[in-house]
Amino acid sequence: MASLDDISWLISEHAVEFIDLKTLDLVGRLHHITVPLQEDTLGRLMGEGIGFDGSSYGFARVQSSDMIIKPDLDTAQIDLFRERPTLSFYTDIHLTDAARSRFPQDVRWIAMRAERLLSELGIADTSCWGPEFEYYIFSKVEYDTRTSASYYRVQHMEEFAHNAYHACSPFDLYDDLRDESCFLLKQVGIPVKYHHHEVGERGQQEIELFFDPLLRTADNIVTTKYILFSQAVKHGLHITFMPKPLYQQAGSGLHVHQFLKRGGVNIFHEPGRYASFSDTGRFYIGGLLRHARALAAFTNPSTNSYKRLVPGFEAPVSITFGMANRISCVRIPRYISNPEETRLEYRPPDATANPHLMLAAMLMAGIDGIVNRIDPEEAGFGPMDGDLAEQSGLTFLPRNLAEALDALETDHEFLRRGDVFPESLIRQWIDVKRKEVHAIATMPHPFEYKQYFTH
Repeated sequence: MASLDDISWLISEHAVEFIDLKTLDLVGRLHHITVPLQEDTLGRLMGEGIGFDGSSYGFARVQSSDMIIKPDLDTAQIDLFRERPTLSFYTDIHLTDAARSRFPQDVRWIAMRAERLLSELGIADTSCWGPEFEYYIFSKVEYDTRTSASYYRVQHMEEFAHNAYHACSPFDLYDDLRDESCFLLKQVGIPVKYHHHEVGERGQQEIELFFDPLLRTADNIVTTKYILFSQAVKHGLHITFMPKPLYQQAGSGLHVHQFLKRGGVNIFHEPGRYASFSDTGRFYIGGLLRHARALAAFTNPSTNSYKRLVPGFEAPVSITFGMANRISCVRIPRYISNPEETRLEYRPPDATANPHLMLAAMLMAGIDGIVNRIDPEEAGFGPMDGDLAEQSGLTFLPRNLAEALDALETDHEFLRRGDVFPESLIRQWIDVKRKEVHAIATMPHPFEYKQYFTH
């Protein structure tokens, strides 16, 4: 736990001039407010905080829209992209009641409470998460939507005539840029496992991070996106984490590896079982798959998400598990040799998600599976290690965001366990996302002009 003395040392060491407070809104967009550093600034921020209008962040009104943010000292980082020396913090959101209690819809608070529930139920001490970032790099992007116009135009430096997975230099044009990304991430305490060119033939990249606990992983996802976006601007490039930015090109996911530890030991590992997975690990998988359709509302919360989740391009659309099949929602990697890294990979998520809600929702589904001993094999979810095209009776993820929201409406009690997800947040999330569905559904698409204008 960082102390005020630790922060004071950072301020002195880096000659800090500004304190930057970063806060996530409901859907996962980053906001910030900057405070010039004075003698009493840090103490005032920790004591009084900074007031803001919570309704502007998409949060449901509780007592009122007036709320307070205070810095989380454990998240202190020197901002690598500010010209003046700036110390950045993620923040905790508080209400303006007499006790200055935590705001129940604060997404960082929800993530923290989800992991605490593991311990309260005696299941585990820690959850471990390893995200894989897939994204595209473009040289020029234009887009606009108005009442009488809608278009996008993308230019890309790379254009492979074949699958570009692990493409090598000199044809991999952005390997040096990814090296720089890894260097920047290391500077803020986010070590990278590896990076490489992905399947997409028009500039798709991947960076995979090492394991961290839930809250830190969610914060790391936000920081990584912030660094990659800022780096792209610096180099005059454009990156996107959109799940499906290009027609007939591979989509971009945010696959998440995960396992649980108790007393420092991986409790998913048990030798001699299928994939060396313990009953606890199997029940966790059972919970993920039992609630997969409802989870999609948090793991794949954009209309664009479902342009990726279609058969082909290794899209994880089947609510099954196994060791080999990449179209299953849950894959247990075969290449793991270290028992302490026995894990599952949940493949549907993408980076349009709010990472704190996404990880917390997955953990809550896994907890539900453990508490209710949901055996994925008895439930008919697998294991599936052959060609799923030859299997019958399979169930699939929602075909669109509207279906995912319908699933969440009817299946969200697992999120309510321990009051981790407030009912008000779930309702607010559904309302916000249904507005997105309606906006897309009523907007003429350029392809519709091509198909129907002279029909």
